[in-house]
Amino acid sequence: MKYDRINNSLYVKNRKQFIEKMVGHTLAIFNSNDIFPISADSTMPFQQHRDILSLTGVDQEESILVLFPSCSNEAHREILFLKETNDHIAVWEGEKLTKQAAFETSGIKTVYWLQQFPTIFKQLMADATGIYLNTNEHLRANTEVETREDRFIKKVKQDFPAHQVLKSAPIMHKIRSVKDAIELELMQKACKITEAGVRRLLQFIKPGVWEYEIEAELAHEFLRNRSKGFAYTPIVASGKNACVLHYIENNQQCKDGDVILLDVGAEYANYASDLTRCIPVNGKFTPRQNEVYNSVLHVKTEAQKLLVPGTIMTDYHKQVGLLMEEQLVNLKLITLDDIKNQNPEWPAYKKYFMHGTSHFLGLDTHDVGLWNEPIQAGMVFTCEPGIYIPEEGLGIRLEDDLVVQESGEPFNLMKDIPLIAEEIEDLMNA
Repeated sequence: MKYDRINNSLYVKNRKQFIEKMVGHTLAIFNSNDIFPISADSTMPFQQHRDILSLTGVDQEESILVLFPSCSNEAHREILFLKETNDHIAVWEGEKLTKQAAFETSGIKTVYWLQQFPTIFKQLMADATGIYLNTNEHLRANTEVETREDRFIKKVKQDFPAHQVLKSAPIMHKIRSVKDAIELELMQKACKITEAGVRRLLQFIKPGVWEYEIEAELAHEFLRNRSKGFAYTPIVASGKNACVLHYIENNQQCKDGDVILLDVGAEYANYASDLTRCIPVNGKFTPRQNEVYNSVLHVKTEAQKLLVPGTIMTDYHKQVGLLMEEQLVNLKLITLDDIKNQNPEWPAYKKYFMHGTSHFLGLDTHDVGLWNEPIQAGMVFTCEPGIYIPEEGLGIRLEDDLVVQESGEPFNLMKDIPLIAEEIEDLMNA
C-alpha cells in the first residue's frame, strides 16, 4: 500500500458500533474480496472488500473477520484469520501481514492463520444460534460475478442449516454512511490530490490535445501524491462527448471552441473523491457556454444548501428538479407550456438533466447508505447538477464533495479547487 497506516481507533470504533446492533448469541463473518482473474495467469489489481476494510483496516486478500461478542471464550470475541506468509511469498509477492502487524493495523488481539479457520469456525458455530452474512445490497449493484463472500455464504447455509441467518448489510450501511473524523481527513487528502491534478491540467489544456493525454496528466499527478490512481474510471469528454453521461473512451482530440467535461477523482487509502469541472479548450468560454455554465453553478449552489440534517433524499431531488426547471426556462431550452403539459413521471427538465444530483461518497464512489432515512451530520454527498444540450455539442456538469454539518451549510472538501468560470479562465491564461 502507498498510504500511511491509519489509526486503528477507527476500526475499533466501527466494530463496536456493529456489535452493539447484533442480536444475542450470534456471530458475524466478513471475507476479503478475491483477486479476480482476466485470462491466462493475469489478474485484476486487488481491491479489498470495503466492509472488512471498514472494520479492520486489513488491505489484504484471503482475510476473514469474525465477531462473536457473546462467545464463551473471550479470546474469540474478535478474530482475524490471515494468509500465512513465508519466504517464498515474500520473494514473489512481497511480505504479507504478520500477526503483530495485523494487531497494529486493526486493534484485534486474536490473529490466526487461515488454515485454522475451518476447525475454529465449527467450534464457534456450535456456541452460536445465528450468523450475520454479508451480501451486497447496494441499490445499483451488479451481482452476476460470484465472490469469495458468495461462496462462503453457500457453504454456511449447506453446513449449518439450523442456524438463524441475519443480514450484515443494513448495519454496515448505517456505520459506513456517517464518517469518522479520521475518514474525513483521508477523504480530504484524496480531494487535495485531485486538486493538484486539476491545477496541472489548467496549464496543460489547449486546442489539439487529446482526451487520453489529459487522463495521463492526471494519472501522473495522482500517483506522485501516493494515490493508487483514479477512484473510478475517468471521464474526459470534449465537445459533444460531454452529452454521454458515462463517456470513458477518452480517445478524441480536443478542438478550439469546445468545452471539456472532466469527471475524475483520486483515491487515497481506498477513500474516493469525486469531482466534475468543465474547462474551455482554448481558455475562454463563449457567451452561450458561460450562460449555461452559470446556470448549472446556480443550481449547485442552491442545491447544496439543502444538504442538512433531516433532509430526505427523495424530497431533495424533487427540489433540485424545480431549481433546474427555472434555469432551463431562462436558457430557452424548455417552456412554461412544456412544464404545464409534462409527464409527472418524467418532468420536462429531464430532457436536459436526466440523472440524480447527489450520492453517498466514501470507501466506494457510490457509497452505501440508507436512502429512505433522514440524512445526518457526518455523511458525505456529492452535489452534481448538469445540463446536456446535444444539439449544441455542449454538456456542463459541476460537482463537489460535501460533508453534512450539525447546522448550516455542508463543508466543501473541494472548496480550493477552481470552480468559478472566470477563475478557470484566469488560471488557464496566466
